[in-house]
Parts: sequence; C-alpha cells; structure tokens
Amino acid sequence: MSRILVTGGTGYIGSHTVVELQNAGYTPVVVDNLSNSNVGVLDQIAKITGTRPEFHNFDLCDEGAVRAFVAGQPDITGIIHFAAYKAVGESVQQPLKYYHNNFFSLINLLNAYRDKPVNFVFSSSCTVYGQPDELPVTEAAPVKRAESPYGNTKQVAEEILSETAAAAGNYQVVSLRYFNPVGAHDTALIGELPLGVPQNLVPFITQSAIGKRGPITVFGNDYNTPDGSAVRDYIHVVDLAKAHVAAIKLLERGNPNGNYDVFNIGTGTGNSVLEVILAFEESTGVALNYRIGPRRTGDVEQVWGDVSKSTVELGWRAELGIADMMRSAWKWEQYLQDHPLT
Repeated sequence: MSRILVTGGTGYIGSHTVVELQNAGYTPVVVDNLSNSNVGVLDQIAKITGTRPEFHNFDLCDEGAVRAFVAGQPDITGIIHFAAYKAVGESVQQPLKYYHNNFFSLINLLNAYRDKPVNFVFSSSCTVYGQPDELPVTEAAPVKRAESPYGNTKQVAEEILSETAAAAGNYQVVSLRYFNPVGAHDTALIGELPLGVPQNLVPFITQSAIGKRGPITVFGNDYNTPDGSAVRDYIHVVDLAKAHVAAIKLLERGNPNGNYDVFNIGTGTGNSVLEVILAFEESTGVALNYRIGPRRTGDVEQVWGDVSKSTVELGWRAELGIADMMRSAWKWEQYLQDHPLT
C-alpha cells in the first residue's frame, strides 16, 4: 500500500493519524523535529499496531534538509501536513514565531514536490471562519479576518495551497478545517501530550483533576451563549484521524470537485466550556476546581460546523460523543502518571 508522509507525526493528531493509516494498510513515514512532541510516541504506536513507523528527525523550515529527504523518498505518494505551531494565545504573544514556522515549513515542502505528483492533505482549522455570521458554519461561509496570528497562518496557508494547486496540476489538495480535537486512543497508549502548561482546555482539565495543575480558568462567562462561556465543536481525535485517511482515499480515487477542496471536520454540535467541565465530571466521577476569568484575546465567542459535505462527499462522519472524549482523555492522563514518556 502507499507510503504517506506525515509531518508532525509524533504530535497529538499526527500520532493518532499514523495509527489509523497503519490500520487502513498504508505505510506512514513520520517527519518531526520533536519541538512539541516526544519520540517515545513511536514506541507507543508500535504497541497499538505492532509496527514502529519509519521516523526522520529534522525541521521542515530547513530547506536543504527537506530537499534531501524528498530526494531519498521517491515512492511517497501522499502527504498529510500537521507540522505547525498551534496555540492561539501564544501566537498572539509571539506572532513572528508562528509566521516563520508555519509558512516556511509549508513552502519548503511544496517546493520540494514541485515536479512530483502528490496527494496533499492539509491540517487546517475552523479558525479560518473567525466569528461566523451564521451557525452552523458551512465551507461556503466567508473567511473573515483572523482573530489570532495562528488563525491567520491557517487562512494564508489555504490560499498558498489553493493557488499552488491551480498553477501546477501535480498537486491534488484537500484542506480539512477541523474544530476542537480532544480525547485519546481507547488503549490509553497515545493522547495529547503538551509540553509545559497546556494551552488547550481538556488537557488542562485532566492535569488539574490529577493534581498537576491548579484550578481551571474559564475564560469569560459573559459571552452571548446559553451559559455565558465560549462554545466550540469538540471532536474525538480518533474520529479526526480517520477523516485524514478518508481524505487520502478521496484524492487517490480522484476528487470530482477538482484539485483543491475544503471540508469541515467536526461533530456538527457545539458544547460550552462549562458543559465540557460538567461532562468530564459526569463521565469520570471526578470533581473539578474551576473559576471564572476574563475573556482571552484571540478567542471567538462560538463556532460549530455543518459537516454534511464531509458526510456526503468525503464519506466520513464522527462516531464518538463528548462523554467518550472525556473518558478517554482521563484514562490517558492516568496512564501517563504511571508511565511517563521519556
């Protein structure tokens, strides 16, 4: 079966996608600079699937390293590109860090494959919509001014991919605009592994519950939502990983919509921050200590997606609910306490 390059493949979403690629009969080839991940994840993947994926450790912002890698891998037919910085709050504080890393890594990769036919799946985000005028948001909704530098890197990266695919017919591209991935593999052998203080809600919840962190801060309770806290479309990371496999398969058989397309990847429903906290407590039996804080710069009020296009054209739909997400995330946190990755 085809060899698929997975950039950022030791990261959270990347590692789960590597597992699902192996389950589907593909041979993933992982590239990661380990700036926000742990090489021990490769052994964890091997425990799940029986196969340790091929791994290359270098930075995609190093153009020479990218070209040398591509020259030595002539049989790669697909790319799933996760490698990017991804924390909204940090991007507001350090915009140049985000623009440099997220753009140069993508451009170097595209340049290296300029003369090769390749199926390219891009890890995009619902942040491209900003605060939508209508909910649920569809792929046809206008892309608004980004609320953060991170969101802007996803918007511009989509433009780069769309224009590159239009100019050079060898690129067949799908951008997956996904919502908020949470949860962990049901084996509890891989999951979200933030370095330092978690920037995202659920890993902070689990670390707070197990005693690694203090109280959870809910950033704002005065939004125009049912309970005042921000609303997101949370999706189980395993469902999300399977969407990437579905996207590769779509490109392999030929996308009737042309050589560039976008898909929303979510559950199609929204949950508030306070609802997620309650869901964790109800599904695990663990009480949480949380407090209300001010709104966080860069956050949108509420967003969830219309995923009918993904269901019909990609042949994919989310199967796991918010309780599954919370239980698996907690199981993973408990596993890490006894089996820290080194």
